[in-house]
Amino acid sequence: MNMQEKWVKALDNTCIVRPRVQELLTFSATSLPYIFLSESSINSGDTVVRKGEVLVEKPSLILPYNLPQFEGFESGEQPDLNKDLFANFLLVRGINFPSLKYNNKTYSLDVREGNLDKAVDFYLGRLQQEEDVSTGLLTGPEDCWQFSMLIFICTQAARSAEGDIKRIMRELKTKGRLP
Repeated sequence: MNMQEKWVKALDNTCIVRPRVQELLTFSATSLPYIFLSESSINSGDTVVRKGEVLVEKPSLILPYNLPQFEGFESGEQPDLNKDLFANFLLVRGINFPSLKYNNKTYSLDVREGNLDKAVDFYLGRLQQEEDVSTGLLTGPEDCWQFSMLIFICTQAARSAEGDIKRIMRELKTKGRLP
């Protein structure tokens, strides 16, 4: 499957079950912890559980001229997906990001017995019980998790954009840079 097919598959099959409740930070980098669940392609009926976090640099109204930086989105089983090819693939499609630096760190990759619906119920219940407002829960295809993660990041950035702009404008006014 080529990158275009993976992108379309991720767009069609990514589901953000529970977004991060907290907005992204306006004036510093934000750690975006996540739990990504997908149906196992090896153990039918089981669920792959990927836990990690993406560090998203602070938003910027004036974007730097350089290309986006994606770290930690590579995969040993997908040698065709390197970070430069990944960034170029997105740019050619007119996809821009409010921050240009994203660093993914996968902390664990496990297989959970039981189907995807049971895993979603389990982790959703756990996040609610722990009152965890910073971790996102999403599902998507195992073979294109990188694109599913970007979809998650973009939705979080879009939810935070209006508040970010207001806070940045307020900060500029208090510093006397705006009337």
